[in-house]
Amino acid sequence: YKEAWDFQEEKMQEVLASKNSINDFEKGLNYFILCEHPHVYTLGKSGSENNLLIDHIQLLAKNATFFKINRGGDITYHGPGQIVGYPILNLEQFNMGVKDYVFSLEETIIKVLEEYGISATRLDGATGVWLDVNSSNVRKICAIGVRVSRGITMHGFAFNVNTDLNYFSHINPCGFTDKSVTSLEKELGNKMNFDEVKEKVKFHFGEIFNAEFHSRSL
Repeated sequence: YKEAWDFQEEKMQEVLASKNSINDFEKGLNYFILCEHPHVYTLGKSGSENNLLIDHIQLLAKNATFFKINRGGDITYHGPGQIVGYPILNLEQFNMGVKDYVFSLEETIIKVLEEYGISATRLDGATGVWLDVNSSNVRKICAIGVRVSRGITMHGFAFNVNTDLNYFSHINPCGFTDKSVTSLEKELGNKMNFDEVKEKVKFHFGEIFNAEFHSRSL
């Protein structure tokens, strides 16, 4: 996880340098990083460590790590089978404020879920993408936590595809004690083609952000 975090910081500095260069502004250097993490819990700067329900020894037993990080939001889990997206964007170039940016990230995942016949939406007072918000079975399928510094974004979203949801039982996800989490696999009853879902995420992200990709593996 730390390797990916450091990589984000490095790319953020590149985007900032591009933003500050008059000659480079129009072509705009931006990144959209998609990755999978090993088992890790991350706590945002506004979160409470009390929402991690296991101690250091138990973390080791679960083959998991824990990081306090510089995004907004509370605690969440990342792990295998989860698509984690880190857009490193100059929001000025996209004519977006932070609220519009988060809305657009949510819309990206909502559009992906539509392709699988799942109706998802937002929950008042919380970020992310949720199912059945007007029922007693409201559940989150995608968490969002971002940082914006000098108009450049970091961190992003965590979309549960084939995720082992048992790992969420060791935290109060995003600080909530009364709401559950779910995954695409759980909702549809079968393991998903991970690469196919990732391509749909890229497609809808590009569509919503009006972005053209120049893909490369890192």
